[in-house]
Amino acid sequence: MDLISIVVPCYNEQEALPEFYKEIRKVAKAMDYVRFEFIFVDDGSKDKTLSMLKLLHKKDSRARFISFSRNFGKEAGMLAGLKAAKGDYVAIMDADLQDPPSLLPEMYELVKSGKYDCAATRRTTRKGEPPIRSFFARMFYRLINKMSDAEIVDGARDFRLMRRKMVDAILSMEEYNRFSKGIFGWVGFKTKWLEYVNVERVAGETKWSFWKLFKYSIEGILAFSTTPLYISSVMGFVVCLITFVLACFYAIKALVFGDPTAGFPTIICIVLFLGGIQLIGIGVLGMYLSKTYLETKKRPNYIVRETEEDMITKE
Repeated sequence: MDLISIVVPCYNEQEALPEFYKEIRKVAKAMDYVRFEFIFVDDGSKDKTLSMLKLLHKKDSRARFISFSRNFGKEAGMLAGLKAAKGDYVAIMDADLQDPPSLLPEMYELVKSGKYDCAATRRTTRKGEPPIRSFFARMFYRLINKMSDAEIVDGARDFRLMRRKMVDAILSMEEYNRFSKGIFGWVGFKTKWLEYVNVERVAGETKWSFWKLFKYSIEGILAFSTTPLYISSVMGFVVCLITFVLACFYAIKALVFGDPTAGFPTIICIVLFLGGIQLIGIGVLGMYLSKTYLETKKRPNYIVRETEEDMITKE
């Protein structure tokens, strides 16, 4: 029997976990032709998430857990779960039930058929989200698909079921600055997209503020595109061209027509304009340099504090 590993990153999900476990158990019971393991990754939660995961493991040996020493972020949680997964097929899901477990049987059949290496999901609507957040999300997907070679589908979720071969390909990318949506697209493999209407959280509050999502989108652009560097270079060339044209214009105006040029306002405008362009260019270079700096440090993506194996040792 095939083994399916369900990777579930968790951060302060004490309210959602009981509902998620209830639903995933129903699906596992219905799919009695395969085996399951549930890998919960506690991303340094400050509530009772870890305690609940320990109780789940005592009640159900299929429920494994990894607990971080602090909050490292969802990307680290997904990476840890993928590394720990033993399954022939591996799925990534959120604990808030915005990723419907009921889709798993269809996803498994699609991948098992051999036609696809991955069954992934995307939302057809953003019902329930603030309009401004939805607008910027759509703009981000349009922008990054024009700037990057990796295909990132609008509305794509992290919820997907993958073959072991694809999981191994993802794990072979050992970069520190990870943007999984881009990595999933970059490694390739045949993917079947399943569409569904947006589902509200079953409990608790979202951990993604507008500012966090904005920073995450910047991370994605920097991780999978060098276009900002080209834009910076083009802006520099355009500014030099405009400056040369203006210099010729004022020279001709003064020498041919004898019209004196007011120097102070012109100089101030040019200095401020050039200063702004330079700061933009330096900022773009600085962001790429900072990513390179973090990569060369070779720090781990996460630090594990304890797992279910530590419970066995203590007993």
